[in-house]
Formats: sequence, structure tokens, C-alpha cells
Amino acid sequence: MSGFRLVERDYGVVRELDRWRVCQGRHIKHLAGFAGQRACDRRLRKLADAGYIKREKILYGVAGIYSNTNKAKNIAELQSANQKIKVEQIKHDIAVLDTAIYFNKNGVPFEDMTTEKQLHMIDGFSVRKHRPDFIYTSDGKKICVEVELSLKAKDRLEKIIKDNFREYDVQVWVVPDLKSKISKILEKNKSMYTNIKILELDEVKANG
Repeated sequence: MSGFRLVERDYGVVRELDRWRVCQGRHIKHLAGFAGQRACDRRLRKLADAGYIKREKILYGVAGIYSNTNKAKNIAELQSANQKIKVEQIKHDIAVLDTAIYFNKNGVPFEDMTTEKQLHMIDGFSVRKHRPDFIYTSDGKKICVEVELSLKAKDRLEKIIKDNFREYDVQVWVVPDLKSKISKILEKNKSMYTNIKILELDEVKANG
């Protein structure tokens, strides 16, 4: 694409695409600090035309998903490019970014968040253990955030709760609604693991 020049914000876009699993245009607007969606979409289109990113329609009824190409990897220190998007995780991964935006609007800078993908990279590929969707530190407290939309086996969920209690000062769980089976298990465990907080996904979306 002749006449196209990368600006500092473009590097921010590809870095954010690298550390989150799934990004839509509306997420990138917040992550990269665009003033409006139209300006964001125009820039994303230029980056796509120049071959740095791509937009794919993967799931019916879900807006296009952006990801980096190998060309983007060449201009920034990225861990991965052309990563395979897991169709079965798309709605969960979108909810994770909606939650990140909610926390950002409530005072947590995006740069202070460490994503699940980053945590796995810190662990190393030979270590496969559960990691929260993202973590951050506030007022000296380590906080983890878990977005749980579908019910895991009860013993597995309780092991994650127990591990999070040991490792973090606060564990925030985002659930479909407070009447869900997930929420009931969390409520039951609150007496033993006192650092549990529960948020409804609708509240997150409404205030994000």
C-alpha cells in the first residue's frame, strides 16, 4: 500500500491484538485509545490493506475478529501471529475483553492487566496449568478475574477457586447471572474462600 506510514498507535494496536485472544473493532477502540469508532475502523482498514492485520468473519451474528499477520510480527515484538481462533471460545473471549473494558472504566489501566495468554507465556509452553483470564495489582493487592460462562465440573471449578485463594488477594468471577449454577457454587464457597467477588455479565456489559 503506497503512501502508508505506521504511527505509534499502530504499534499499540498490534501489541493489543497479540496479547488478547479475540478482538473486535469496538474493543480496539478502547484498547488503543481512539476517540471514536469511525476513526478506529478507518485506521484498522488501512492496517488491513497494508497487510499488517486481518479481519475475519468466523461466527454467524458476531462482528468480524481482528488478528495480526506475520508482517505485524516483523514490526513489533510479538509473541505470535496468524494464531488459530477457537470457534468454541469466541463468545467467552469477547466477554473477557468486555470485562477488561469494564475494569478499565473503573480505574484499571489496560497496561496494568496481564492476560491469560501472557501468563501462559511467562510459565513456558511446557507448563500447562489454569490461569485467570487476566490479573492486575491495585493498592498492593493481587487481583484475578475469571469469566465463567459455562459450567465446569464442580471439582474442577472448586480447585480453581482454591488455587486462586492461595495466589491472589481477590478473585472476581463474572457469571451469566446470579441464579446460574456457577454462581451458586461460588456463593457456597464464599464462607471458606473469603476473597470471592461475583459480577453479572449484563452489569459488566451495561457499564463497560
